[in-house]
Amino acid sequence: MAFDSLSEKISGVFKRLRNKGKLTESDVKTAMREVRLALLEADVNYKVAKEFTRSVTERAVGESVMESLTPAQMVVKIVNEELVKLMGGESSRLEFASKPPTVIMLCGLQGSGKTTHAGKLAKMLKAQNHRPLLVACDIYRPAAIEQLKVVGASVEVPVFEMGKEDPVVIARNAIRQAKDYGHDIVILDTAGRLHIDEELMNELKRVKEEVNPSEILLVIDSMTGQDAVNVAESFNNLLEITGVILTKLDGDTRGGAALSVKAVTGKPIKFSGTGEKLSDIEVFHPDRMASRILGMGDVLTLIEEAESKLDQKKAEELADKMLHNKMDFNDLLSQFEQIQKMGPLKGILSKIPGMNQKQLDEANIDDRAIDWCKAIILSMTPEEREKPSLINPSRKRRIAAGSGRSVEEVNRLIKQLEQMQKLMKQMNNKGGKKGMKRKKGLPGLGGTPYTSSGGGFPGF
Repeated sequence: MAFDSLSEKISGVFKRLRNKGKLTESDVKTAMREVRLALLEADVNYKVAKEFTRSVTERAVGESVMESLTPAQMVVKIVNEELVKLMGGESSRLEFASKPPTVIMLCGLQGSGKTTHAGKLAKMLKAQNHRPLLVACDIYRPAAIEQLKVVGASVEVPVFEMGKEDPVVIARNAIRQAKDYGHDIVILDTAGRLHIDEELMNELKRVKEEVNPSEILLVIDSMTGQDAVNVAESFNNLLEITGVILTKLDGDTRGGAALSVKAVTGKPIKFSGTGEKLSDIEVFHPDRMASRILGMGDVLTLIEEAESKLDQKKAEELADKMLHNKMDFNDLLSQFEQIQKMGPLKGILSKIPGMNQKQLDEANIDDRAIDWCKAIILSMTPEEREKPSLINPSRKRRIAAGSGRSVEEVNRLIKQLEQMQKLMKQMNNKGGKKGMKRKKGLPGLGGTPYTSSGGGFPGF
């Protein structure tokens, strides 16, 4: 995941500070030198890294911090605040036109993910009760129009295209179409550039002058690191972009672009791409991203993902069953399916406070483990799923053979269901209905085997 290496190194610096107890000015300056090196290794712009550590040092060596009972924690607090400030301070929303349609123009280098993120953005806006229209303005890349049509069909959003016509004409007619058919948002998927091509940049300027977009969003591949900031600066100088969509933040990226782009261009990161699915796009929250970098997790995003991707009705039904201690393998199967909707397990668990990359690697989390557990449950008869007590040794052997797993794994899954039932019974006895209501919406997964070694991993 993005920022893993940076997060680990900064956490190491803070750990050494905490071990010192009382801090001196020299301790703070030494720590900030290490932080600056970590930022540079993460491909953060040199000037940005230097200014960041200077600002933190100035605040951290103040009397109120040095004389504090918990100076190390005060330094962490200052670093967190400066990181939030560095990435924009607060999340930046889309600007909507006072008179529809709102025109959103996407631009960027070829291969940055513009077409895919046009679809992701359309899907997100459609879920917010908007009526987006995708527009194919990329007339140069082979199959670009067909790709947008496929993406549009996947998110059930119409695509406007006019073949190889001038993109300016396409954009103009798309807005006319949007007005005629009641689309309140128009998303222009423009042609990508292999480099800052003057002719194609002039084309973008002509499109901008013709349709006067409310938003000009630059799509940047975060894997390109420091070069992403240079690209952002070039596009901003020519087009005056209004914001950035940072893609591939789920990948093995050092994260420098996210920490540098706002400081260098003055333009906010508005969205981040967090996976390959068309639902994997998030509003970029600087405060939450800072928390992730500092190993504090991102519980708010986790809750929002759960609310948007989990079936609330099924969650409430399961909570009711848990309340009456009637949970069976059918419920466990449903729960596995719900969790898979939220994406890779490492991505989910990385948002939990205190979970760093080293811990996740040591846990050896394997997403296939959920499929293996589902295979075991699906190899049971309907009666066995409803009444696990029916599963005797011979049935276990049959279930193991049918699922392609071992008898030991079948035993482990049965035991874990029993442990969950026991835990729910204890919770009901202590908290009653009031305690269970608090858990509605995101039922616990109490120790389900998520690791390839078969060990339990704490649920949430």
